[in-house]
Amino acid sequence: MTQTEALKEYLLRLADSDMILGQRLCELCGKAPALEEEMALMNVALDLVGQARNWYEYAAELIDDGRDADKLAFRRDAHEYRNLLMTEQPNEDYAVTMGRQFFFDVYHYFTLKSLTESSDERIAGIAAKALKEVTYHLRRSSEWVKRFGDGTEESHRRMQDAVDILWRFTGELITPDDTDRVMAEAGIGPDTDQLAKDWRGMVNEVLTQATLTPGAEDAWMYMGGKHGEHTEHLGFILAEMQFLQRAYPDATTW
Repeated sequence: MTQTEALKEYLLRLADSDMILGQRLCELCGKAPALEEEMALMNVALDLVGQARNWYEYAAELIDDGRDADKLAFRRDAHEYRNLLMTEQPNEDYAVTMGRQFFFDVYHYFTLKSLTESSDERIAGIAAKALKEVTYHLRRSSEWVKRFGDGTEESHRRMQDAVDILWRFTGELITPDDTDRVMAEAGIGPDTDQLAKDWRGMVNEVLTQATLTPGAEDAWMYMGGKHGEHTEHLGFILAEMQFLQRAYPDATTW
C-alpha cells in the first residue's frame, strides 16, 4: 500500500465515521428526552457532519475521479463505507446513545489532538478546528456517563448494560491496521500505541468515577468497519440518508 492510497483510505474513515454518527444523532430530532438535550444532540450532529464534509472534500481531491464531497457521502454503497462499527449502532435508550458517544468521543478527541501535529498541513488545519468542537462533545458525553453510572439504581443498571453492549465494538477504535501504520510512520496519523494507551486511560478513569465496570481488554471484538464489512444497521442508515440523491441523482435547486 502506497502512502497516497493509505491517505485516501484514512480520510474516508474519518469522514464516514463522522457522517454516520451524525446521521444516527439526527434520528433523535423530535425524540430526545428533553428540549435542552435535543438542542445539544443536534449541535453535536451538525458539528460531525461539518467535519465530515471537510474530510470528504480533501479525499475527493486526492481520489480525483470526478466525485465531489456530496457524491462520496451519498452515492456509495455500504461496502464502500469505511466508518467504525461503533458509529452505526442503534440509539436504543439514552444510556446506549451516550455510551456510544462517549466511547467514540474519547477516540475522536485523542485522534484529532494528534492530527493537529500531522505532517500533512491540510489535515492539521481541519483537525485543529474540529478539536475545539470535539472537546465539548467529550466533556458532555463523559458527564452523562458519570451522571447515569453514579445516579440511581435504575440509571446505573442501564448505563452498565450500555457499556456491556457497546464494549465489543471498542476494539476497532484502537486496533491499528496497515493503513493506520502507514499513516503513523509517515507522521500523518497518530502513534497507534499512544492512541490506544490514551483511550484506555480516559475510558477507565471516567468509568471508575461513574462506578461502572469496563469490559475485558482481551474480550472478543467486532472488527471490519474500516474495511467495508458492516453490521446490518448501516444499510438502513444509508437507505434513509441517501434517498433523495439516489432517487434524483444530480438534481439541482432552481
